[in-house]
Amino acid sequence: MSELTGNNLIGNQAASNGETYQAINPQTGSSIGPDFYSATEQDIDSAFQKAQEASEAYRSLAPEARAEFLEAIAEEIGALGDALLERANEETALPMPRLTGERGRTVGQIRMFAQIVREGSWVEASIDTAIPDREPLPKPDVRRMLIPLGPVAVFGASNFPLAFSVAGGDTASALAAGCPVVVKAHPAHPGTSEFVGQAIVKAAQRTGMPEGVFSLVHGPSPKVGEAMVKHPHCQAVAFTGSLGGGRALFDLASQRPNPIPVYAEMGSINPVFFLPGALAENAGSLAEGILGSVTLGVGQFCTNPGLIVGLEDGGFPELVEALGPAFKGAACGTMLHAGIQKAYEASLKTVQSVSGVEVIGQSEQAAESDKTQVQAVGLSTDAKTFLENSQLSDEVFGPSTLAVRCQSKEEILQIASNLEGHLTATIHGTEADLEEFKDLIAVLETKVGRLLIGGFPTGVEVCASMQHGGPYPAASDSRSTSVGGAAITRFARPIAYQNFPASQLPAELQDDNPRGIWRLVDGERTR
Repeated sequence: MSELTGNNLIGNQAASNGETYQAINPQTGSSIGPDFYSATEQDIDSAFQKAQEASEAYRSLAPEARAEFLEAIAEEIGALGDALLERANEETALPMPRLTGERGRTVGQIRMFAQIVREGSWVEASIDTAIPDREPLPKPDVRRMLIPLGPVAVFGASNFPLAFSVAGGDTASALAAGCPVVVKAHPAHPGTSEFVGQAIVKAAQRTGMPEGVFSLVHGPSPKVGEAMVKHPHCQAVAFTGSLGGGRALFDLASQRPNPIPVYAEMGSINPVFFLPGALAENAGSLAEGILGSVTLGVGQFCTNPGLIVGLEDGGFPELVEALGPAFKGAACGTMLHAGIQKAYEASLKTVQSVSGVEVIGQSEQAAESDKTQVQAVGLSTDAKTFLENSQLSDEVFGPSTLAVRCQSKEEILQIASNLEGHLTATIHGTEADLEEFKDLIAVLETKVGRLLIGGFPTGVEVCASMQHGGPYPAASDSRSTSVGGAAITRFARPIAYQNFPASQLPAELQDDNPRGIWRLVDGERTR
């Protein structure tokens, strides 16, 4: 395993030209070497120049070669061994079992995209054959499929140092689509990022990929990200993080001479609705479940349930009452970095300053600020207060939730109707509850990307049917997902070939279908 250098990885070359910074151990507040070099504008320009030069060769590769590259990345990440997890633990304070699971998810989704590339139907090939003697006008031969956009800028997330970072779902899906990638390492875990970046470079060299198919740049300054988004060779952006950060990138991309798509997954409070029948059957286990979901990972999941809603006369007050001692007994937790800690505390202060909001329970253990610790907090209010104070709908990123007591079904529907876009919403209800509240389901379908019956939203299955996105501000484009097989289509665009000679058609659109993929031919789905 290579040693950490602190360098930017520009294609196959190392760059160490900018100012330096170090990672910080959130549990101790101490710096962790080595020095990491912030990317200069020249470094970023070089990364995108190399990406552009690699773009044509990379997108023209046989799908099998691209799949083998992805599988090589998975293998090289595995070969990093425990040193990768130990560095990630040191930089993030995430426990080793969590990081071990996250590494498995990371490698698994890379292999999933390799299989998607091999199978090939993701290109959505469609063929309408010619009818030259059609009256009054001949029908041309038209064939359509998806092709890669070109170089993509990916921003690593703070809360998933592996699965949403350097070799996470954004990078894996962009490489699978045939796009070179320039990744900005998250400054909270630069060593973890470099280890994974080295693995990708090694995999690229091992499988003969064109230089520039992957680059990694460092830097805590927003100027690094701005330069990436503004670069004329950048054709798309993928981001997971705060609403402010995602919106800033979206605005930058929109202001370019040639605007480009930004796929930003941003804030969400992921409301959970508890209906009377479910509470009558399972109140105790539901209280335990909501506490576990709220405090999982110190609340640092984008699917953290920050809002719970129920009826005053439907067993909900008893659930809220049970949450009081549960939150008091919850342990303090170390957050990923001091910036998230300060934001959590400031958000809580804003919520608690609203007249009509009360604390129902708070960790009795004192939080040690110098260890980046925070307390878990349960809050409560009534529907009228919630609806009259828009700040109560804002995300509080951390181990906190707000319980809203409603006097009627109409108030529950009013709360649902006034929600902004979110990643998820969850309903706990019996069959009878769901029948009575089917209009709640109809409202929530317009508000979220994933709607759950039972369970809790933390935990996102990586599969073909997963939707991880939602109406704004949960995501910048509700039609896309950042998790699951469909994520690949973000980094491709459709092109139609009209009256092309057979010899010039891509394999996916040739009459004999040499790749054996599913296609729509004259309106019929067929292989």
